[in-house]
Amino acid sequence: MLLATEAAAGTGSIFTTFVLPLVLMFAVFYFLLIRPQQKKQKARNLMLGDLKKGDKVVSIGGIHGTIFEITDDTVVLQINDATKMTFDRSAVNSVRAD
Repeated sequence: MLLATEAAAGTGSIFTTFVLPLVLMFAVFYFLLIRPQQKKQKARNLMLGDLKKGDKVVSIGGIHGTIFEITDDTVVLQINDATKMTFDRSAVNSVRAD
């Protein structure tokens, strides 16, 4: 009877020693790193999907312009009256409110 109790206690200590800390570390990583990154990526994909002609945007390189033409993969920005530049759609960093 004493051996069965020791074996059960030994199994419980392995669980609390190895498995429980791993589960807790995964939970911390998920809520502090993975989930916020997924939310940011979802918001970025939504912003890129909602782009339309006439939106004022800023590229990843910091170039400000107005969308002159847009396709599934590319965006043509009008920088000033004479300058138009073509970018990948994913190169748009943000949409300006003004």
